Amino acid sequence: MASATLAAALPPRLVTGRGLASYALLGLPLAMTALPINILLPDYYAANTGLALTVIGLVLLATRLVDAVADPLLGSWVDSQKGRAGYLRPVLIAAPLLALGFMLLFNPPQLSGTAAATWLFATLVAAYLGYSLATVAYQAWGAELAHDDAGRTRITGAREGAGLVGVLIGGALPSVTGMGVLTGVFLVALALALVALWRGAPRAPRSQKASATGNPFSSFVLPLQSSRLRWLLAVFALNAIAPSITATVFQFFVADRLGLASYTGMFLALYFIAGAASMPLWIRLARKYSLHSVWLTGMVASVAAFIWAFAVGPGDLAAFAFICVLSGFAFGADLALPPALLARVIDANGHDGQREGAYFGLWNFVNKLTLALAGGIALPLLEAMGYARGGSDAAALTALAFVYAVVPCLLKLVAAALLYAAWRQQRF
Repeated sequence: MASATLAAALPPRLVTGRGLASYALLGLPLAMTALPINILLPDYYAANTGLALTVIGLVLLATRLVDAVADPLLGSWVDSQKGRAGYLRPVLIAAPLLALGFMLLFNPPQLSGTAAATWLFATLVAAYLGYSLATVAYQAWGAELAHDDAGRTRITGAREGAGLVGVLIGGALPSVTGMGVLTGVFLVALALALVALWRGAPRAPRSQKASATGNPFSSFVLPLQSSRLRWLLAVFALNAIAPSITATVFQFFVADRLGLASYTGMFLALYFIAGAASMPLWIRLARKYSLHSVWLTGMVASVAAFIWAFAVGPGDLAAFAFICVLSGFAFGADLALPPALLARVIDANGHDGQREGAYFGLWNFVNKLTLALAGGIALPLLEAMGYARGGSDAAALTALAFVYAVVPCLLKLVAAALLYAAWRQQRF
C-alpha cells in the first residue's frame, strides 16, 4: 500500500510531552464556543432581543452557509501563507476575530427587529470565520508533526481530548454562572493557549517543496482528484451523520421519551467525560493495530453501546446514563482516528508540507454539511412519523426513539461496511 510504504520511509517525528501539551491546549478554548453557539444561542437571542425563532433560524442558516463555503478557501490561504510564517500566523490572525465575535455575540446592545438580526448575523459571521481559520491552520499544523500512524493518533487524540474538556466547560458554565463568566473564562483560556502555542508547541519542519499558490479554487479542488481522499470523505461523512442526528433530537428524546429534562446537562457531561477518558486507549490501540481496524472497532462498539437507547423509557435514569458513558467512550475513536487517517492520505498523495490547509478546509466543509444534513433528515422524519415537541402519544414517542437510536446505528453500520471494504481493498 502506497501510504504504508511512505510511512515506513519517513522517520516518526518525535513530539515531547510538553510540546504536545502546548500544541493541544488550543483545542480547549476553541471547543468552548461549540455548545453556546450551536445549542444555547437561539434561546439566548429570543429571550434577550425578542427576535422570532424563524428569523433566528434563517440567520443561523445563512451564517452557516457562509462558514461552510469559506472553509476550503481559508484552507488554501493557509497553505499560501505557510512559507512565510508557518501556521502560527493564521492562528494569531484568527484568534482576535473569534474572540471579538464571540464576546459581542453574547453581549448584544438593546436592539430589536432588523437591527438585532443584523447584529446577530455580523457577530456570528465574525466568530465563525475566526473559528474556521484558526481550526484549519491548527489542524494542518498537527498533520505535519508526525509521519507514522501512532504519532498522528497521539497528536489528534491529545487535541480532541482537550477539545472535549472545552466542550464540557462551555456547556456547564452558562447554566451555573451565566454567559458573562463563560466569555471571560474563554478569553483568558484563549490567551493562555496562544502563549503556549507560540512558546512551546513544536513547529512543522520546513518543506523542500514549494508552498501551494495560485487560484484558491483550484487549490482546494486538487485534493478531490485523489481517490484516497474521496473514499475517506465518503466514510467520514456517512459516519458523522449518525451522531449529528443523535445530537439534533437529543433534547427531545431526554425530555419527552425519558421525562428527564432536568438531567440533560448531566447526560451530556457523562458522554463527553467518557470521550475524553477514552483517548489514551484509542491512542494505545493505534500504536499496535491498523488505524482502519481501530476505527472500525470504535464504530461497532458505538452501535453495540447505543442501540439499547431505543429500549429505555420514562424514568430510566441509570440505564440511559450507562448508555451515555459507553457510547461516549466509543465516540473517542471518531475524534482521534479520522484526522490521523487524513494526515496519512496527505502524505500518501505527496502533498505533505504543501496543502494541509486545503485538505482540512475540505474536511471541515464536509463536517459542517453533515450537521446541516442531519437536521434535514431527522426533523422532517420525526414530523412525518407523527412526533410533535412535548407530545405524549405512545406511537410518536416510539418514532422518536427510532430516529434517535436506530437510524444513527444503521448509518454507523453502513459506514463500518464501507470502511471495511476500503481497508480490505487498500483504498486509503
